Amino acid sequence: MRPLVEADWVATRLHDPRVALVDCRFVLGDPDAGRRAYVGGHLPGAAFCDLETDLSGPHGPGRHPLPAPEAFARSARRAGIRADGITIAYDDGSHAGAARLWWLLRHMGQPRAAVLRGGLAAWPGPLRAGYEPIRQGDLRPRPAAGDVVTRGDVLAGLGQPGRVLIDARAPERYRGEREPIDPVAGHIPGAVNVPFTAVLRPPDGGGSDATRRLAELARADAELVAYCGSGVTACVVLLALAEAGREDAQLYAGSWSDWSAHGLPVARDV
Repeated sequence: MRPLVEADWVATRLHDPRVALVDCRFVLGDPDAGRRAYVGGHLPGAAFCDLETDLSGPHGPGRHPLPAPEAFARSARRAGIRADGITIAYDDGSHAGAARLWWLLRHMGQPRAAVLRGGLAAWPGPLRAGYEPIRQGDLRPRPAAGDVVTRGDVLAGLGQPGRVLIDARAPERYRGEREPIDPVAGHIPGAVNVPFTAVLRPPDGGGSDATRRLAELARADAELVAYCGSGVTACVVLLALAEAGREDAQLYAGSWSDWSAHGLPVARDV
């Protein structure tokens, strides 16, 4: 199925037992914000997945390490995700939390997943407060090979032709003008900046410089690797690339939070 779906598509399948809706809202620096928002109002029948405890693991490179396969599968089963079903993830419209779940499902062997374009703001119907009785899912993890790269992989490929690194962070962080989170400002040498906030083409066919650049990258005869601050918002770029037909792009899961912590080469455009 297509990586992005519209609200009317979801609305016609609200009561389909094969479709699992999952709320993935989060606020960095406020770990309980996503759950509070879910309890306050969510799509009818939706479960909730927490970025820190369900979509990330406690150990690994970077601030949001990938969860271990079985730990993720337990979270997915609690959210009602089934091996033979369809999962629709949504968030506040940034697409970051939803894209992270979408990417993890694909990585773990469940390709029948999509993200609600526009998030909760695109939903035309009523919301439901409180918690939902979620039917247990049965997802079994089958991690893919080749869709994740490590710090060592990136370092070995610096300056080599045939690979494009895509930095999904805000332009000022990419340029090294400011760095509010990590210990070093700048970007991985040779990376191009395609901010995640501007890569998803609106339904009317319009676009931004970022969407046009991403479309060019999708057509490039090159290996594509996306990274961000901690491996979450880069998934939005991967989602947009998949929507453009490039489903082979890879994630540097540790991202800048991993790279900047190890004294590796840094570039700045200031």
